[in-house]
Amino acid sequence: MVTQIFILIFLKHMMIIGITGPIASGKSEVARVLIDKGFIRHSLSDEVREEARKRGMPIERKVLQDIGNEMRKKEGLSYWAKRVVSKITTENNYIVDGIRNPGEIEELQKLGNFILIGVKAPMERRVEWIKERHKDSDPNTIEGITFIDSRDRGKGEEVAGQQVDACYEKIDLEIINDGSLEELRKKIEGIIEEQMQKGIIE
Repeated sequence: MVTQIFILIFLKHMMIIGITGPIASGKSEVARVLIDKGFIRHSLSDEVREEARKRGMPIERKVLQDIGNEMRKKEGLSYWAKRVVSKITTENNYIVDGIRNPGEIEELQKLGNFILIGVKAPMERRVEWIKERHKDSDPNTIEGITFIDSRDRGKGEEVAGQQVDACYEKIDLEIINDGSLEELRKKIEGIIEEQMQKGIIE
């Protein structure tokens, strides 16, 4: 269920929507709805996967987390966001998901006209969705899921590490996803259509 979302978007100029939130909270579904409305998607997670492939490393969650942390520590907290920013070259509207460190938010804010949406869902539902989606990088045990989720949120992590909880403190808007993904999609579509009718989203 969406309990709060007010998309105040002024699209006479390029608009950037960032998406953050815990693993399997419904972020990709929010992105898909915006893609259907003409937004172009970039993902920091995809950048990390690309780096893993270049190194010949397995696409596993822990490996990806390690690479993400390594490069932020070596090149700065904004490293992954800068890789995405370098691909934003037109005045289209963009979604940037996979945000996991406040330094990435700060880099994207430099573009102007940026808002950050947080997506949250109950842990028990997220565990169900992780098992159902069969994503190659996901663990397949409760213990594994709990571990990567805890690390993703920032438990035991350095400043350059995974910091989703710290990112969530900086959100402009929040979506609580406690129903099915289809219910989430329908509600987001309804809200976006309403904003389009008002001329806020073109």
